Amino acid sequence: MAEPAQARPSKGRWYILVIIGVMYLITYLDRVNISTAAPQISKEFGFSNVTMGFIFSAFVWAYAAFQVPGGWLSDRFGARGVLATIVAYWSLMTAATGAAFNATSFIVLRFLFGVGEAGAFPGATRAMQLWYPRSERGFVQGITHSASRAGAALAPPIVLLIMLGGQLDVPFFNFSISMPALGWRSAFLICGLFGLLWSLWWGLSYRNLPEDHAMVNRAELEAIRGVGPDGKINPPPVAEQTRVPWGTLLRSPNMWAIMLAYFTYVYCLWIFLTWLTKYLIDVRHFTLLKGGLLASLPLWAGVIGDTVGGLATDWLLRRTGNPKLARSSVAITGLLGCAVFIVPAALTGDPYVAVACLTASMFFLECTIGPAWAVPMDTGGKYSGTVSGMMNMAGNFGGALSPIVFGYLAVGDRWEAPFIVAAVLLVIGAGIWAFWIDPTKAILKD
Repeated sequence: MAEPAQARPSKGRWYILVIIGVMYLITYLDRVNISTAAPQISKEFGFSNVTMGFIFSAFVWAYAAFQVPGGWLSDRFGARGVLATIVAYWSLMTAATGAAFNATSFIVLRFLFGVGEAGAFPGATRAMQLWYPRSERGFVQGITHSASRAGAALAPPIVLLIMLGGQLDVPFFNFSISMPALGWRSAFLICGLFGLLWSLWWGLSYRNLPEDHAMVNRAELEAIRGVGPDGKINPPPVAEQTRVPWGTLLRSPNMWAIMLAYFTYVYCLWIFLTWLTKYLIDVRHFTLLKGGLLASLPLWAGVIGDTVGGLATDWLLRRTGNPKLARSSVAITGLLGCAVFIVPAALTGDPYVAVACLTASMFFLECTIGPAWAVPMDTGGKYSGTVSGMMNMAGNFGGALSPIVFGYLAVGDRWEAPFIVAAVLLVIGAGIWAFWIDPTKAILKD
């Protein structure tokens, strides 16, 4: 870091945001690829909806269980080494999924994959808390989660191209790529390669503190940390203890409110991430190609929703100075908006109206991401990685239950029931945001 003050802040933190955003994209590319491949996998092995539900959920059980250890590791040892290691590990598990040969092997490999991905978002949250001021937290959480949904939206066309082959026209560069049909196993191998390349990029480019990065000058550091009355730059919120005060954490009503609200969100999210392609093909009777491509539309809407929600919560915070209003109003609007559209999506007889309603519901659902992930940074102090890990753990227990419950409720062509259950949970989540969550009340103090 250059010592002399400079007139204009450098842009180091935005370069780091790009790298983090690419990681978020890869996380969802690797999660959703199995959803697109599911029709071919279930046909090849004769898997029922219930079996596929257990395969889908195997990842999420591990992902939920290892959230807190993943967040603690980044709090304790720094996000640089932790994220580089876990991304490389889960990328190997992604590639290994292409070698699965029965239901048990799918479940084991998806579980091991989930163990690796569990530390990604808590670790990145800790990194972002150290690299961005409070006024930018909603935006950086929104934009990185937008990247993750972009990964989910890109997964269907990428996996379909690898599986079925064909020609891909590259816009702006005036050339095309022709792909042979490689099958679903190659799709997992290629997706795994992306993560290995990212791990190398992260290790070479990131530093745990902006104070240690050559791209960050004093003016940018002042923008990140703020300046005290003595004219000195404020210190970073670095955890000095090796032990997390678990008693304080678990006794906090605010912590439980954050966890329960996120449970309702992730339960609904995993309907889109696991069952959407199969639902459009089996229930709405689209072809494999068209169903896979249409399944990406709600996920692209989620990309927009993540960014809109993040920008909205930061704008409200700057305009009102009221964190409760800024975080809760955006989250409540998102959850209720999703509930309003997901019910007619299930009940309409027109398949294209169903796709349109699902697209709108995903947009509103993702508007909650910016405020939801800003709150752990607002309330967690130096243990924001651990607090966000607790939140994501609870949320992904909902995500683990979601595909299993969906599979059981959809037996006998009762496909409306899973969407109605999701709508009820979304209303409950909005109530928790309205009456329980308090972003101004610290869970763990600096």
